[in-house]
Amino acid sequence: MSFIKSKGFKYFKNFTIGVGAAVVMVGALGKINSAPWGGPAITAGLLVEAFLFFMLGILPPEKDYYWEKLYPGLDSYNTNIAPLTAGGQAGGMRPLDAAAVEGNLGGMLTELQDMSKSLGSLKALQEVDFSQTKDQLSSMNNFYARMNEAAASLNETLEDTKIYKEQIGSLNRNLTSLNGVYGNVLGAFKKGVE
Repeated sequence: MSFIKSKGFKYFKNFTIGVGAAVVMVGALGKINSAPWGGPAITAGLLVEAFLFFMLGILPPEKDYYWEKLYPGLDSYNTNIAPLTAGGQAGGMRPLDAAAVEGNLGGMLTELQDMSKSLGSLKALQEVDFSQTKDQLSSMNNFYARMNEAAASLNETLEDTKIYKEQIGSLNRNLTSLNGVYGNVLGAFKKGVE
């Protein structure tokens, strides 16, 4: 099993898959264009692909863990690294790395606590009874419609008030000039009586 997990075998497997797929594509292109080499090329490529699929069916699937981010040096197959619980310098983990891991774990804990609070808020929102919300929204809509009507009516009243003020001003000017004429008539009448 150690040969299957070796880097050399993994590179060989990836190289063979890539070359086999390339040969199949080039052979298919030759076959489509009726080239004399198209038939043998596609046959060779398909045989390589069949072998690869057979091999991939027999080999166990690989686990995709990224432990090398937590334990630097894990990407080398024969590295001996002590577990995180062993602490300190035992397996090559530097104290600075342990502090970074603790910092990351603390940050993750804070995020989990925040998520827990958010989920609690969502649960409280779920328990709220929204059955009468439609009626409340309808009455609010009615209220806003009446407010708009009142504002429009108030606007019309303001226009009427402006017109009334202008007319009162005009009447005042007319009365002033009428008083002047009346005063002149009275003055002439007094002079004529004396």
